[in-house]
Amino acid sequence: MTSQDSIPEPNNPLGIDGIEFVEYATSQPLALGALLEQMGFVATARHRSREVTLYRQGSMNVIVNADPRALPQSGTEPQSTLLSAIALRVRDAAAAYQHAIDQGAWAIQTRAGAMELNIPGIHGVGDSIIYFVDRFRDFSIYDVDFKPIANAPAHPPAVSGMHFFGVVQAIDAGRAPEWIDFYAQLMDFHVLPEGQYFGVVPKGTLLVSPCHRFYLQLVEPPEGAGGLQWGEQLIRVAFGAPDVEAATRALKQRGIVFIDREPVQPNAKGALTQLYKGGVSFELVVSHLQPEAA
Repeated sequence: MTSQDSIPEPNNPLGIDGIEFVEYATSQPLALGALLEQMGFVATARHRSREVTLYRQGSMNVIVNADPRALPQSGTEPQSTLLSAIALRVRDAAAAYQHAIDQGAWAIQTRAGAMELNIPGIHGVGDSIIYFVDRFRDFSIYDVDFKPIANAPAHPPAVSGMHFFGVVQAIDAGRAPEWIDFYAQLMDFHVLPEGQYFGVVPKGTLLVSPCHRFYLQLVEPPEGAGGLQWGEQLIRVAFGAPDVEAATRALKQRGIVFIDREPVQPNAKGALTQLYKGGVSFELVVSHLQPEAA
């Protein structure tokens, strides 16, 4: 990395360049792993000291964390699977972290063990974490923390050109302004014009990342849902694909079930999977973005 590379752009102070990985915390790693494999992901590596597995597909990395400490402990029965973290690929992780802290973010306490990297991160929605990850030449965090699985491909190809497109976040009623300020102030996300949506779930507020490589969708509880259990948390990952109908067909052949009723019936704009065990679902969105480098 040269000194010139580390200078942030005025409209992208953290040097964000896409999503490096998403992480699920789960008490059911086998079930979640099987679902990811149906979605086209391949288990490529395991953590050297924890019950954590790395799944890959094209440019996408998904971490399945089955460490008992990964799921938040509370008085109520915890969810079996949570979308627990997003790692943002940035130009300089230390500089991005410091900028976020200077802007008011809350730091997380990291506890790196032997042969583990100390990845900087801040508190996100609910119990989730926003990590900052940089790359230096051909080195990546996975080279230190993970051991490759024998005979597994290091870079399995993407199904129908799928890549990370965005993440859906549940928020409490009336809290959109606060969350917009959070992402705008800390990371320079911008709200898209009202009425501009992607996929088959046109609701909530859409924010675009400063690198224009992914989106966040803030969704409030539906009207008249007084008895609905609703907590602020990350709830779904969206995958982009240049041809959603082709991607839907390919995933159906792999056993994935899509909701096939209005208003979220699969079409050329997008598709939504059923809710799987642990409360996991995925979304497809038509996208002509170039995937990040694998």
